Amino acid sequence: MNKKSDIIYGIRTVIEAVKSGQHLERVFIQKNLKSDLYKELMAELHQTPTPISKVPVERINKFTKKNHQGVVALISPVQYHTLEHLVPQLYEEGKNPLFLVLDEITDVRNFGAIARTAECLGVHGLVIPSRGGAQVNEDAVKTSAGAFNYLPVCREKSLLDAVRYLHESGINVIACSEKTDNTLDQMNFTLPTAIIMGSEDRGISSELIDLANDVAKVPMSGSIESLNVGVAAGMALYEVQRQRKV
Repeated sequence: MNKKSDIIYGIRTVIEAVKSGQHLERVFIQKNLKSDLYKELMAELHQTPTPISKVPVERINKFTKKNHQGVVALISPVQYHTLEHLVPQLYEEGKNPLFLVLDEITDVRNFGAIARTAECLGVHGLVIPSRGGAQVNEDAVKTSAGAFNYLPVCREKSLLDAVRYLHESGINVIACSEKTDNTLDQMNFTLPTAIIMGSEDRGISSELIDLANDVAKVPMSGSIESLNVGVAAGMALYEVQRQRKV
C-alpha cells in the first residue's frame, strides 16, 4: 500500500492534477461512476498515458476513507519524458542515442535492476508501456539504487508506435531474443540504437520482433537456454559500450 502522502483523491482534484501536468503512476476509479465531472476526468486522462483501473469501491476505501468520490490517484515518484521531445534533444546535443525498450517487464526487482544497469551504462532513455509492465513506484526506485532519479523514462501508450517513431528518427532497433542464430557482437551498435528486452515469461511480442531491424542473442555455451532478463540487458548494454569505445 502506498503512503497517504503519495495519493490524491476526489474527481476535481485529480482533474486539476492532470491539467497542471502532474505525473500520475495510476488512477483508480470506482466502477459504474456516472456524472459530467467523471466524463471530464476521463477526457483529461485519455490525453495522457496514465494507466486507469476500474475497481470496486472497497479497493478505493483501502487508500482513504475520506470523501474520495470514487477516484484515487497515485503520484509518480518520477517525471516522465516523451520520445518526441527526448530524441530530438539528444540529436541536438550531439549524442549518439541509446534506448532500452522494455516489453512488459513485470517483476519490480528485474525492472529496478535493469534501470540501475541502464543508467550506469549510458542509456539515454528507458521506454516502457503504460499498461502491462512494472510500475515506477517506490519499490522500483529503491531497487534501482536511485537510478530513476537520473534515467529518463518514456511511458508510452503503444510500444509499437514508440518503436515506429524510433525507426523514423533514424534509430536502429535490435530485439534481444534467444530465438535467433545472430549474436550481439555481430550487431553494429555504433549506430543510434534501441534494444528491446522481453518479458520474463513470454519474451518479446511477435509484433515488436517484426518491427525490429534485427534480432540478436547473448552468446552462451552452457546447458541452460536463457538468462534472467536483467542479466541479459546488462550484457547487451555492455556490448554497446564495448563497441562505442573502440
